[in-house]
Amino acid sequence: MSFTKPQEKFINEYVKAIQDGNAAIFAGAGLSASLGFVNWKELLRDLADDLNLDIDKETDLVSIAQYHSNKFNRTRINEKIINEFTTLEKGSENHQILSRLDIDTYWTTNYDQLLEKTLENNGKKVDKKVTNEDFSRYIKRKDATVYKMHGDKDAPHNAVLTKNDYEDYHDSRELFSTVLRGDLLSKVFLFIGFSFDDPNIDYILSRIRILLKDNTPKHYCFFKEIDKNSFKEEQDYLYAKIRQDLKIQDLMRYGIHAVLVDDYPTITKILKAIENRVKRKNIFISGAVEDYEPFGKEKAENLIFNLSYKLAEKNYKIISGYGLGIGSLVINGALEFKVNSAYRKLDDLLILRPFPQINPTAEKNTIYREEMIAQAGIALFFFGNKKDNVSDTIVDSKGMNEEFNLCLKNNVIPIPIGATGYVAKKLWERVSINYSQYYPDNIEFIDTLNKINEIDNSIDSLISNILKAISLLQKV
Repeated sequence: MSFTKPQEKFINEYVKAIQDGNAAIFAGAGLSASLGFVNWKELLRDLADDLNLDIDKETDLVSIAQYHSNKFNRTRINEKIINEFTTLEKGSENHQILSRLDIDTYWTTNYDQLLEKTLENNGKKVDKKVTNEDFSRYIKRKDATVYKMHGDKDAPHNAVLTKNDYEDYHDSRELFSTVLRGDLLSKVFLFIGFSFDDPNIDYILSRIRILLKDNTPKHYCFFKEIDKNSFKEEQDYLYAKIRQDLKIQDLMRYGIHAVLVDDYPTITKILKAIENRVKRKNIFISGAVEDYEPFGKEKAENLIFNLSYKLAEKNYKIISGYGLGIGSLVINGALEFKVNSAYRKLDDLLILRPFPQINPTAEKNTIYREEMIAQAGIALFFFGNKKDNVSDTIVDSKGMNEEFNLCLKNNVIPIPIGATGYVAKKLWERVSINYSQYYPDNIEFIDTLNKINEIDNSIDSLISNILKAISLLQKV
């Protein structure tokens, strides 16, 4: 899918924020709306009826909640929160994408538990902060922290909903304000699911302005553009368009830049593009080699070593299972770049996962392979042969075929280097029959892929074309 220039700019900047480790998500009610959870107006509709008020005529919804509490106490409000926000185990597609991204900070005003449950379902250890007391708890090796700044459905008596709740917020939830201030200063937030018409967002915006003043970094939010076809009268459309433009301009006071979309599914497409581009910075190298012919051992070693060096130099992270004759060259190539650069940790450049050597089984190896491949976005396949211990002959490496199939399962784009022979050559023959089954529709990429698989490539030419193919995949 092609994106507008502002959308493309946002995607690139947010991908960089994720890669730099300073991205954060701020989720509003709209993130859960597609799963049937109510927005603020619908949550309070019955309560307004109890007060003989028409919720559709009201704009100050916080006051409606307070009026009801004044007249009937808090019990009915608590029941509404419990009953409206049921315990679903699986989030929307947007929840799924956000939970798979390498982001460790999530803020939300939602009472539902979809965000934290989806993170957990994707194998992440979550530290959930609902009350001030939760800040005293430390969870080792956590993958993400979810700050539920307005409470949780399981503790409705502590949920932030009425005027009293907002007025007492700084005292009752002071730690949330303090941590939020630090995160807004140090991280790049994406606000998702906020219409900025919902009265409860007024509190958040005021805190941003008061806490950060002119020091805020650049943050982002999604806005659906006003659709002219949704209005019967031209003047109504123009009024709505002017109002949205003014709102977008006002958000700039808080460092929040609006990313405009034609429809809500475009948000999912943008999030998918972000996920793909983040993962495609991680390159899985699959290979095993006992027999280097006809490629030649010296040429093969120079290829793997120099390619690994160049990948590290271009800020790609290499993932390797330490394949026979390949793994040590991958390590040394990345290590050589580290020694010659400002990188302080090899972990920034390389994820090395040697296969289990004690009591190995095919099942264990499959699980191990899938864990590695799931972290990647692109896979390179080299050689693919080993010595059979029984016949003492050179045979195909079955593991490479399995890794290729796991790449397809996990939406990892495979690039076989057919010139290196054996399994890699067979995989190239397989994909070249039907490019559209394996690759994005990009003529320049397919042309580069063909050049990679020319038999008479020099090492420099081969590496150059591999890097070009990987670079082209970053933008499709």
